[in-house]
Amino acid sequence: MSTTNASGVDRGHSISGTDASGADIQNWQPEDNRFWESTGKRIAYRNLWISVPALLCGFAVWGMWGIITVQMLNLGFPFTQAELFTLTAIAGIAGATMRIPASFLIRLAGGRNTIFLTTAMLLAPAFGTGIVLQHKDWPLWTFQLMALWCGVGGGNFASSMSNINTFFPKRLQGTALGLNAGLGNFGVTTMQIVIPLVMTLSLFGSLGGTSETLLKDSGWIFGKIAAGTPTWIQNAGFAWVLTLVPLSVLCWFGMNNLKTVTPDSGHPIVAFAKITWLYTLAFIPSILGLYLYLPKPTGLGLISMWVAIPLDVVSALLIMKLAAFGPMKENVAKQFAIFKDKHTWSLTMLYIVTFGSFIGFSMALPLSMKVIFGVSHVPNAAGVMQHTLNNPNAPTILAYAWIGPFVGAAVRPIGGWISDKVGGSIVTQIISAVMVVASVAVGYVMMQAYGSATPEQYFPAFLGLFIVLFFASGVGNGSTFRTIGVIFDRTQAGPVLGWTSAIAAYGAFVAPIVIGDQIKAGTPQYAMYGFAVFYAVCLVLNWWFYLRKNAYVKNP
Repeated sequence: MSTTNASGVDRGHSISGTDASGADIQNWQPEDNRFWESTGKRIAYRNLWISVPALLCGFAVWGMWGIITVQMLNLGFPFTQAELFTLTAIAGIAGATMRIPASFLIRLAGGRNTIFLTTAMLLAPAFGTGIVLQHKDWPLWTFQLMALWCGVGGGNFASSMSNINTFFPKRLQGTALGLNAGLGNFGVTTMQIVIPLVMTLSLFGSLGGTSETLLKDSGWIFGKIAAGTPTWIQNAGFAWVLTLVPLSVLCWFGMNNLKTVTPDSGHPIVAFAKITWLYTLAFIPSILGLYLYLPKPTGLGLISMWVAIPLDVVSALLIMKLAAFGPMKENVAKQFAIFKDKHTWSLTMLYIVTFGSFIGFSMALPLSMKVIFGVSHVPNAAGVMQHTLNNPNAPTILAYAWIGPFVGAAVRPIGGWISDKVGGSIVTQIISAVMVVASVAVGYVMMQAYGSATPEQYFPAFLGLFIVLFFASGVGNGSTFRTIGVIFDRTQAGPVLGWTSAIAAYGAFVAPIVIGDQIKAGTPQYAMYGFAVFYAVCLVLNWWFYLRKNAYVKNP
């Protein structure tokens, strides 16, 4: 008979880690109903509920440049709109690249070790961002460096999802992954609400530095913050230190390593070395790609974004393979087997539709709203449209920017739950069709607004259509991950989840660049029309692989 100690460790199923050093579980059988009900369920949900806030903070640190850049514009930082869009994009590409090694970390270093260390790592970019934001006169590259470093938060998603996937039986994976990702995705919304608030407060007194004065109206969830208001923009970074320290402690003392998943993680110090080594190496392809892509004086401006992304991905994989040593080399080689399966590639495309859209729009939307609706678009004497005149009737951007990501995160668990009932691919098909129509519609509205002296009249339609896009992408996030959990076995599902999330996360790089470039060209609608074409292609792909009569796997 199984007995359970006070900490929830089942002695009857050979679970070690009851000593002070820690929580290594030797035997894990979630598909065994008796084991699951007597022991596994309690441990799995404990790890899930600690994982959620850790992932939430990762998303917050990763995505915060989308809000910071709006406030930098309001405070008169000496950078162009295009340069501010690159800050958001740099955080995006770094986070996506970090997900590539992160998708393998659980099997190399263990769940508890990985989630603890990657959560604690967020302290550095959070604190560093607070430092640079106190120096308006510092060069652009210092802000770009902090945006790059914040990519650590983006990488955490892949390891978090890979970890939670290993704890739950297949019948509950859609719901469990939906809860972890959906509630974790609330980090975007949390950040968009918290940062404008903490900027209004002298949160740390004299230790937190002095304030700047708003040159343009800003706002937060409850409305406008008038120009002339003191603003502590550095709190956008410093505030997360207050949550990351206790959260790191909670991860260490409350989570578990599954030895059935990671038999050779070694001592925690060894595990930490593996994680740090691979995460450090992940910065190399990001820096290389950005240096070749970004215009002078930061970079060389030699390649396009569409070359920079595959270069970044291939370089990251090559570095991982070459840099692995000892037992790591064999484990990495085993995980590379996912690339031989066609479903890895089809589901990667489908996850770009869903999560790529969610995170890309989350990153790009606040600044896009500011430059489209915060300006009156009027022609000069020569009839050439100008986009520099301040719009006195502009909506309060930061009072609305959080709504779309909030909706997308809120419905993600619902997407997983519905998919557990009716099948993931049918849900993905429906939301893809919705996204095609909504993208075309929002593109048309953006075109109208960007040619109007009173763009605010188009704002309700713009916001409503983007909420539809976020809703559909959120449901699709849950359905796609459910499909992965059904198609792949337990040893491969984790790395596939991590890989697909890594590639989809490049949406955080693509969307700010594409939307920013098209706004600069005076044709913002083309960005949304392009996204609609991609969604339509993936709708056909989903039907071919999973819904047609002779589909490879029928509606998984």
